[in-house]
Amino acid sequence: MCLAIPARVVDLAEVGVAVVDVGGVQKRISLALVDDIGLGDYVIVHVGYALTKLDPALAQSTLETFAAAGLVDSEIA
Repeated sequence: MCLAIPARVVDLAEVGVAVVDVGGVQKRISLALVDDIGLGDYVIVHVGYALTKLDPALAQSTLETFAAAGLVDSEIA
């Protein structure tokens, strides 16, 4: 089973690379598969790659669902 999670872009480290944050955990990811990503955008992340840009309301809803299911810390949502 694979899990992709919504994460907020907090830094555009270099061309094609972003730093994302999920509940205070930050990770460098590749933007090679997506276009037009800016600071504050939400992306779906899987194995170090942003797969798609995500609507902020949908990202928040997904994080709340994950928290309700006990899959992530409730402080993330």
